[in-house]
Amino acid sequence: MRTSELRDLDDNELRKRVAELSKELFGLRFANATGELDDTAGLGRTRRDLARALTVTRERELRASPSNQR
Repeated sequence: MRTSELRDLDDNELRKRVAELSKELFGLRFANATGELDDTAGLGRTRRDLARALTVTRERELRASPSNQR
């Protein structure tokens, strides 16, 4: 998922997307550990997507919190 697509989501949808990606990453890591995963590149893609979503979430937190500004 592209960063611009993540920024278009509202806060609730973004939180849901982060939860989905976390569960997906867990499942992929589990499948990889048990030897059932064929497409190991999916781990990296999911990890990067989760990082993008978490970055957008953090940007919104910082923008909403005026106490962090100096």
